[in-house]
Amino acid sequence: MARGKFITCLSIGVLLVFSVALLVFAADPPEKITLKPALWPTPTKTPVEFTHKKHSEEYKVACDQCHHVYQDGKNTWKQGDAVKKCEECHTEATIQGEKKLPPDQQKLNLKLAFHNDCQGCHQKLKKENAESKAPVICAGCHPGAKTE
Repeated sequence: MARGKFITCLSIGVLLVFSVALLVFAADPPEKITLKPALWPTPTKTPVEFTHKKHSEEYKVACDQCHHVYQDGKNTWKQGDAVKKCEECHTEATIQGEKKLPPDQQKLNLKLAFHNDCQGCHQKLKKENAESKAPVICAGCHPGAKTE
């Protein structure tokens, strides 16, 4: 009798684990994300409309190219891990003169994190293919911004 209850409980436990895993992996990424961090109550540029679905599906950008958790210098984030807002870890809020910060603060700077990831990827694409439409100037991502 006890063996039957054990097998039933084990089966239910396994079913629950697989159900949760299926929900995590089946979740569709949002179509668009507006990058307007609360860290900047008065930003110097307009918010960025990031086309998450287009980047992941059409452009085939791997999730771990943007999502990350660094341990011992390696990105240990995996598909299905929790996704945090960038400003949860990148808490340094300087938006002017951020490149003059000490290196440890630069790693935590939100503006540099966005620009290093986004601009870095876009510049790499332009280098590989001059016809790429990946924006590399401010107005390409920030509507209405000056083309500095």
